[in-house]
Parts: sequence; C-alpha cells; structure tokens
Amino acid sequence: MKKAVVVLSGGLDSTTCMGIARDAGYELYPLTFHYGQRHDREVEQAKKIAAFYRVPHHRIVTLDFLKQIGGSALTDETIAVPVGGVNEAGENDIPSTYVPARNLIFLSLATAYAEVVGAEVVYIGVSAVDYSGYLDCRPEFIRAMNETIGLATKAGIAGAGIRIEAPLVHLSKKETIEWGLRLGVPYELSTSCYQGGEEACGECDSCRLRLKGFADAGAKDPIPYKKR
Repeated sequence: MKKAVVVLSGGLDSTTCMGIARDAGYELYPLTFHYGQRHDREVEQAKKIAAFYRVPHHRIVTLDFLKQIGGSALTDETIAVPVGGVNEAGENDIPSTYVPARNLIFLSLATAYAEVVGAEVVYIGVSAVDYSGYLDCRPEFIRAMNETIGLATKAGIAGAGIRIEAPLVHLSKKETIEWGLRLGVPYELSTSCYQGGEEACGECDSCRLRLKGFADAGAKDPIPYKKR
C-alpha cells in the first residue's frame, strides 16, 4: 500500500489532510510536533485524530528549541496572543503568532521520515487564502521545498522522489470544510484556538477564521466556544 506522511497539528486543516490522504488510498503516517506551543491541546487532539484513522504509526516529535528561542506569541508567554481580528498587525505585516521557520523545519523533518518509511508524499495543510499572513503557507514556498527535496535527498537523486502535497493551499476555509465534510473528517476532534482551552476563545485569528469558514459552508462547528 502506498504511504503518506501527514503533518498533523490537530488543527482543522491538517485533519482535513488526513481525510484527503486516506481518500486517495494512502496508508497514513502522521507526524505531530510538540514545539513548545502555549498548550498541549493540539498534541492531545492529534492523538485522537490519529486513533480515529487507526494509523499504524503516529510519531510525536519534541522541538524544545522553538520555545527556547521564542519570537512568537505561540511559544513565548510574554507576548500576548492578538484578539483584535484576523491579521490585526496589518495586511502586509507578519502577525506575532508567526513561529520562525516553523513549516520549513516541519517539512524538513517530515521529508526525512518519509524517506525512511518509504512514503512517496508528505501532506501539509497550509492555505494562502484564509490565513493569518504566514510566509510559510504560500504556494511559492511549497514549490521551493519540492525543488529542494529533489536535490537534497537520496530518494530525489535516485529518481524515486518525495513530493509535498498542499491540497488546501488555494482553498478558502469554506472550501476546505466542505471538502472535509464530504469525506467525513472528524472536526469534532480538532482544535484551532491559540489559547488552548477546553472551550475555544472565539476571538483569536485562528478561531475567527474557523468560525467564518463553518458559517460560510452552512455548517455548525462541532467544538465548544466561550463566545459564539
């Protein structure tokens, strides 16, 4: 059976990618990163999502370095999580929730894992449409990473190839959710809130984007919120 590594954060987009990869006939090898984010809820929900899909292996990688260097509201508790609306920093500014080089690091490690387990593809749930303004969610970044993989891996040089798939990169949250609902993706197990409470805050960028996506899709978000 062909294999796929899925970067599984426990969030809405990565959970959708689990459903997409399974629907494409892949044996799933989810990879979750505990990178020093403010809370453990993402990791705990990722475990539940992996269990839902009955995967043979779910690896959780600890990256304390990202918390040690800080520089993001998601890893440094002295920096407040913004609640003023999506990308309150300004249309062309990078928000404080950007984690330095996060997807660059994640995809590098996911590629290494794919090479070892014999996976032909790495799925990542980035979007350049409804997102908070992160540089490493753009299609040009994914294209550049695919070129790099071809040059920097044994599989790439041998012609076997490992490719990164970002099926949501050109989709709105509405379109992502509609796709996931058609596939029976367990959104009730996912989490998106930057605050990490049992009830989502409903105010941070991630919550706002998620709520709008479900509303635009004409569906009810199955997770609990403090404010609706």
